[in-house]
Amino acid sequence: MLGICRGRRKFLAASLTLLCIPALTWIYLFAGSLEDGKPVSLSPLESQAHSPRYTASSQRERESLEVRVREVEEENRALRRQLSLAQGQSPAHRRGNHSKTYSMEEGTGDSENQRAGIVAGNSSECGQQPAVEKCETIHVAIVCAGYNASRDVVTLVKSVLFHRRNPLHFHLIADSIAEQILATLFQTWMVPAVRVDFYNADELKSEVSWIPNKHYSGIYGLMKLVLTKTLPANLERVIVLDTDITFATDIAELWAVFHKFKGQQVLGLVENQSDWYLGNLWKNHRPWPALGRGYNTGVILLLLDKLRKMKWEQMWRLTAERELMGMLSTSLADQDIFNAVIKQNPFLVYQLPCFWNVQLSDHTRSEQCYRDVSDLKVIHWNSPKKLRVKNKHVEFFRNLYLTFLEYDGNLLRRELFGCPSETDVNSENLQKQLSELDEDDLCYEFRRERFTVHRTHLYFLHYEFEPSADHTDVTLVAQLSMDRLQMLEAICKHWEGPISLALYLSDAEAQQFLRYAQGSEVLMSRQNVGYHIVYKEGQFYPVNFLRNVAMKHISTPYMFLSDIDFLPMYGLYEYLRYHVWTKGHAPTNFAKWRTATTPYQVEWEADFEPYVVVRRDCPEYDRRFVGFGWNKVAHIMELDAQEYEFTVLPNAYMIHMPHAPSFDITKFRSNKQYRVCLKTLKEEFQQDMSRRYGFAALKYLTAENNS
Repeated sequence: MLGICRGRRKFLAASLTLLCIPALTWIYLFAGSLEDGKPVSLSPLESQAHSPRYTASSQRERESLEVRVREVEEENRALRRQLSLAQGQSPAHRRGNHSKTYSMEEGTGDSENQRAGIVAGNSSECGQQPAVEKCETIHVAIVCAGYNASRDVVTLVKSVLFHRRNPLHFHLIADSIAEQILATLFQTWMVPAVRVDFYNADELKSEVSWIPNKHYSGIYGLMKLVLTKTLPANLERVIVLDTDITFATDIAELWAVFHKFKGQQVLGLVENQSDWYLGNLWKNHRPWPALGRGYNTGVILLLLDKLRKMKWEQMWRLTAERELMGMLSTSLADQDIFNAVIKQNPFLVYQLPCFWNVQLSDHTRSEQCYRDVSDLKVIHWNSPKKLRVKNKHVEFFRNLYLTFLEYDGNLLRRELFGCPSETDVNSENLQKQLSELDEDDLCYEFRRERFTVHRTHLYFLHYEFEPSADHTDVTLVAQLSMDRLQMLEAICKHWEGPISLALYLSDAEAQQFLRYAQGSEVLMSRQNVGYHIVYKEGQFYPVNFLRNVAMKHISTPYMFLSDIDFLPMYGLYEYLRYHVWTKGHAPTNFAKWRTATTPYQVEWEADFEPYVVVRRDCPEYDRRFVGFGWNKVAHIMELDAQEYEFTVLPNAYMIHMPHAPSFDITKFRSNKQYRVCLKTLKEEFQQDMSRRYGFAALKYLTAENNS
C-alpha cells in the first residue's frame, strides 16, 4: 500500500502491485484525508442474447446495420421530398407576410366525426393551414422518469429536431434521475434555438398519489393532469407528448392546429384506435367512461390559459373522485381521467386527424387510419412490447424509428436560418477560446480537441448503489471504446464493487452496446455499474476527458483509477475496502513488493504512471492530452506536486489483458508530427506546473531532462 502525506494536510494513498502479462506493472492507491469527504440480423427491435466476445461476425453485422440505417434514412428523405412536392401542388397560397410558413393538413375539426369510429384514410376536406411565425417558439411538455424513459426521450427529441424549422422550448417534468441525465445531455448537446426547463416530478407526487393506478407507467403516468398548475402561468399553449413517440414531420404543423380550435375547445386529441373503451376486448372487461372509442393521450394539444379559466384542476379532480367510487383504480393512468371528463364535457375536444397519433399497441386498428404510410406524421409505440407489435406496415415504422435511434445527434447542432439563438455564455466563451488558437500552428488539431464539447449521456443503463456506512467503499473507474467491449464481463467477474465507466461511442455503437449489455447475464446481474456514454466527435480519442467523466459520477469516498485492459485480482475490492491507511501512495520496488508484508513508501520518478486508488476529490486529468501518450503520467505528476505520498500495497495486483494496438498508438508510432506535438504539449504542461506550484515543480523539468 502506498501512503501520501502533503505538508501539514494529510493525504492517504495506497498502491497495489499490478501483475502484467507479459510485463509487470503496479497499482497505486491514493486516499485523501481520512476525514469524511463530500458524497458527491443485429436489430435494435428485440433484445437478443449475444456472444460476450466481439467477433468478426458481429463486426460484419454492425457494418451491415450501419449500411441499412443509411439506406432507410435516404428512403425517408426521398419520401419527405415526395410529400413536399405533393403539398406544393395543392391549392394552398401564401398570404401577406413572407416570414410565415404554411402547411396543408386534413382534419375532422369539431364536426360529428368526433363521435364516429376511426375514419378509413384521411378523407376529410383539405383546407389552408393557419400560419406559424418563422421564428415562433414551439413549446413541448414531456413527463419523464427513470433511466429507460430518459433513453426514449432522446430518440423522440432527435425525430423532432430532425424535421423542425422553429425554435423549441422543452418543458420536462422529470424525477431526479431523469433530470440529472437529461440536463447533462442537453448542456453538452448545445443545439441552437433549443431551451430546456425542468420541473420536479417528485414534488408533484402528492397531487396525484391519491389516485390508485394499475398502469405500468406508475404515478408518473398521472402527471399530465397537473400541467396547468405545473407549467409557467404565462405559458398559453403546449404540445404534450409521451416518451414513446416518433415524429415523421415538422412539429410546427401540429402547433399550427391550435389555430383551428373554436369556442370552448381546449384539448386536441386523436381518437383511441383500439376497442378498449368499447369494453369488448374480453369477458367482464369494464373500462372507464369515454365518448365512443375515447381518446388517446400520447399526443395532446393543451390550451393552458383557457383550461385554467375553466378551473381544470377542480374539473378533473371531481370527475376522478366520482368515478373511483365505482372503478376503484385507473387502468390507463391519465387517459382514463381525461376521457371521463370529456364524456361529461364533449365540447372541450378538438379531434385531431388520426395521423397525428398512429397507435401501435396490440389491439389497435391503426391500419384504418391511413391509406398509405406516407400519410403518417406521428407514430406512437404505445405497447409494453413496443417495437414487437403486429402491424402490416410495422417494418416501415421500425425502420423510421431505427433511423432516429442511431442517427448522429451531432448533426442536429445546426443553426436555424434567420432565427438567432439566445445568448449562451458557455457557447460564447467556447467560441472565444477557439478564436484565440492559431490555425497555422502544426499542433492546432491537438489544441482544439481540448475545447471540444462532447455530447454525454450519463447512466445509460439502470444504476443502483448505496455506499457502505463505514466510509471505506471504493469505485473502480475506467474508460473504453467499442473495441474493448468484450473485456467488461471479465472485469465485472473480478470486481464485485461499484464501477464507473465512460464509453466513447457513436450513436449507432451506443445501441449495439445496449443490446450487448441486455444480452449478457453477467452485466444484467449488476446494478452497481454506471455506464456513461460520451459520443464520438473529433479525430482523437479523448482519454483524459473520459476519465474525468467517470470520476465525477461516483458515490464512494475512494476511487480506483484503472484501465479497461487491466484485470483486478479476485477479492481486490474487499481487500481495498478493509485496509486503513495512515498515509497515501506512489512508485514501487518490485523486488521489495514480492516479500513485503506491510505497506511501504516510494518516491515519484520521471514517466511514472501507476494505477492508483485516490480520494474522490483528487485533481482531474489534464484534457490537453488525447490519444496516446502522457495522459496518466501528467496526472501522477500533479498528485506529486500537491505533495501526495505514495504507498505500495502488498498482496494486491492486477493483470494486463493482451489486446491489439489501439488506433492512437499506431498513429503515434507512424506519424512524426504526432510525436512532435505530444512533446510540445508535455513542455507546456510542465510550464503550467511551474506557474502553479513554483519552485517545487522544477524537479519535473530536471527529471525529464535526465530521463
